[in-house]
Amino acid sequence: MPFIPHTEDDIRSMLATIGVDAIDDLFDEIDPSLRDVRLDSIPERASEQAVTRLMGERAARDAGGLCFIGAGAYEHHIPAAVWELTTRGEFYSAYTPYQPEASQGTLQVVYEYQTMMTGLTGMDVANASLYDGASALAEAVLMAVRANRRSKSARILMPVSVHPFYRQVAHNICANQGITFETIGYDHATGRIDEAALERWAGEDVTALVIPQPNFFGVLEDVDRLTDWAQDNGALAIGVVNPLSLAVLNEPGRWGAGEGADIVVGEGQPLGAPLASGGPYFGILCCRKKHVRQMPGRVVGRTQDVDGRTGYVLTLQPREQHIRRSKATSNICTNQGLLVTAATIHMSLLGATGLENTAATCIANTRALVARLTAIDGVETVFDGPAFHETVLRLPVDAERALAALAEHGVFGGLSLAEFYDGLDNTVLVCATETKTEADLDTYADALRDVIAAQADAA
Repeated sequence: MPFIPHTEDDIRSMLATIGVDAIDDLFDEIDPSLRDVRLDSIPERASEQAVTRLMGERAARDAGGLCFIGAGAYEHHIPAAVWELTTRGEFYSAYTPYQPEASQGTLQVVYEYQTMMTGLTGMDVANASLYDGASALAEAVLMAVRANRRSKSARILMPVSVHPFYRQVAHNICANQGITFETIGYDHATGRIDEAALERWAGEDVTALVIPQPNFFGVLEDVDRLTDWAQDNGALAIGVVNPLSLAVLNEPGRWGAGEGADIVVGEGQPLGAPLASGGPYFGILCCRKKHVRQMPGRVVGRTQDVDGRTGYVLTLQPREQHIRRSKATSNICTNQGLLVTAATIHMSLLGATGLENTAATCIANTRALVARLTAIDGVETVFDGPAFHETVLRLPVDAERALAALAEHGVFGGLSLAEFYDGLDNTVLVCATETKTEADLDTYADALRDVIAAQADAA
């Protein structure tokens, strides 16, 4: 064990004290296939110059091209001021704000972020963020099991129209903690949650229902009916949202005829974070006040000191570092403070009107793109349900080959869904945000028309 300042005699003495022969014996519960990790794909040590060149070449792969891929990470315009301010030293290098007397600026930013997120979602409380949307959903599932004390089943209804990666992460984190995920299919005509599949759980002990809005196909769910169904059946309603969509859609706090959703999660990337080859991003988690004691992460509060001056403090820190391990709600180790700062500045600059205009432009551009693409022979929409700014299209040729050919034309044409869903062969999920112009949409349509014609000729 390198870098640990113990002599061989020290190590032998410690091993003898705890009754094992070798350090490896301490890890015998780990599967040998996981312990025998070889890093054969990692090159030998290289000079700074060589590493810089390698990273530059890899970064260049992401340069250029028109991006029509969404699927949970979206290309939006980010005002220059957002990262000019975010990367100032006092934000960029600020440490975890355990000492409020030295961290008022950082704490205030987080407090302002929480306030904005509760306003956007219509919920009572927001935490100081999680790693990403997928981990936020996993934490929401764990939170729901703790909060819904009437339910003894630890059963979560998980629609397949939730992002596939979110479902995988939630399963990986929660499945070994006695939580059962029950899959709910989708209606193949509308792309919405299958009502018949949901009704078979009516009257059963269900802990929570996950409600995506919009769902992975870009389709808008009947969130009012789904929320009412959850509450009528004693289940909590967990909303999975795109925060930008909430500028034009009904906020989760007002879903249904009752109190609305219980917990709301989502990916914060659309709020000021660049695509950046997949991250870093940050997760959103909001809830009703009655569930706040079960919320993971941190909550910053505003108060006054003895002289009446405003001050900001960490109000709740429910992780194992701060309270007994058996009582901790989460072992989440940090919040994505830098990304939260960017999101706070981004929302401040755009304001409610700017966010609404951005969302509306995204919707208009996607509709215009779909109109252009479906004018091509053989291209058709798959679902007829209302959508936000993504749509599933079926191509008359192999979708994987078509996307590869489009990339050679400088167009990143969407995501093939065949890998994730049976019955969606030769389908692509396409997205057009406010960054796309009429010329960009024409470029995509012209390129796809050429690609389809070339593949048809080759066949």
